[in-house]
Amino acid sequence: MTVANGPGPHEKPAQEKPGQAEGFRQETQGPSIADIAAGYAEKAGLQRNSHGHVDILKSAGGIQGIAESIVPGLVFLIAFMVTRDLPASLIASLAAAAVFTVVRLVQRRPLTQALAGIAGVAISAWLANTTGKAEDFYVLGFYTNIAYIVGMVLSVVLKWPIAGLLFGFVRNEGFDWRKEPERLRAYTIGTWVVIAVLALRLVVQVPLYFMGEPGLAALATMRLIMGAPLYILGLWIAWLLTRPTPSEEPNKDPQPSKPSSSD
Repeated sequence: MTVANGPGPHEKPAQEKPGQAEGFRQETQGPSIADIAAGYAEKAGLQRNSHGHVDILKSAGGIQGIAESIVPGLVFLIAFMVTRDLPASLIASLAAAAVFTVVRLVQRRPLTQALAGIAGVAISAWLANTTGKAEDFYVLGFYTNIAYIVGMVLSVVLKWPIAGLLFGFVRNEGFDWRKEPERLRAYTIGTWVVIAVLALRLVVQVPLYFMGEPGLAALATMRLIMGAPLYILGLWIAWLLTRPTPSEEPNKDPQPSKPSSSD
């Protein structure tokens, strides 16, 4: 009689098929560090171009994504300045955000960004309608900026700077940059650049908010200027400041390149 879980005394143990054990090991292993970094960066909206560099425009959502973040607020401002009717202006802003959602449905594109945008506009409209103050349409942005600042400062304190998590994926560094003090320092500086952009928004816009309705036009204008355009600029500066030196670049070819005939 044979043992239920093993071969009999005259039986040969079953041989594994080629690649079977290896495939099983690969299945049981969790995602690699590079996979985690890639997933984090993609969820954050960071995109690479065909040359392997960060695509600033795509990272900001592209032309359509930038329009989705700008137009609803612009419609609200224009409508309120013309009509001085807060409810009607809020409805116009919500309608503009809804149009972008319909456009994405027609295009069969992911709705995540559009739905997040319309949710933000809806909350902003609810706040302004509840208080009866047009400037409260922009309050949600202040809290969002503060939350991002706190999160990024914590990432620096914990030595996991956000810039490293994002740009490390684009540069195929994974998490290896944390092992090198110079790379860690560079990504820390890059993170502080983004923090400075977010803090600058608060420094400029919060005083305009406390001016009430007289400061509404200036507040709305600064919100537009310091939104996607300033974000793109800050992201680009952070990218440039965190560039690795040739000796720090991953997968660097040890053989010197031959000069071309044109040289």
